[in-house]
Amino acid sequence: MEKAGLLNILRGGNTVFTFKDILLASGKTNPSLLRRRISYYVKNRELYPIRRGVYAKDKNYDRLELANKIFTPAYISFETVLAKEGVIFQHYDQVFVASYLTREISCDGGAYVFRRLKDSVLTNSLGVEIKVYYSIASKERAFLDTLYLNTNYHFDNLSSIDWNKCLEILPIYANKALAKRLDSYFKLV
Repeated sequence: MEKAGLLNILRGGNTVFTFKDILLASGKTNPSLLRRRISYYVKNRELYPIRRGVYAKDKNYDRLELANKIFTPAYISFETVLAKEGVIFQHYDQVFVASYLTREISCDGGAYVFRRLKDSVLTNSLGVEIKVYYSIASKERAFLDTLYLNTNYHFDNLSSIDWNKCLEILPIYANKALAKRLDSYFKLV
């Protein structure tokens, strides 16, 4: 990787990069040479290693961006969004992510919980907002994702849920049990 290639990466707005991101930005075709160059930049503190194949500009990277880069496709959802939106009141230090697999990962002092959703749900962008550097579910999508994986979940404040948006998003799950659970929560409100 030429110095100019690294500078282009560091000048961009991203705070987290994967090996593939660096490979594409550098224009190199030899991955083993690129690994040696990345190792050089890590030793010279121009790149900060987060985990194997994932790097940042420095220690002040965006944890939500990292969560989207560890496994892709993925988007921020579940308790992370619900707590941010005031639907649940519990505080979680972990970042909860919808992904194609189920894993709990600790890296660089942060905890990331990946929950598996079927591909047809995961790759459907309905109710998922694409920010500049990561994707995050709307509160209605996070609510439905949580109901989809949990048969009996306690929500603290459902008054801010837009039930019409929930009904728009519901068909992507193709799940009659989820529709019944949604109806029962709607009747509680």
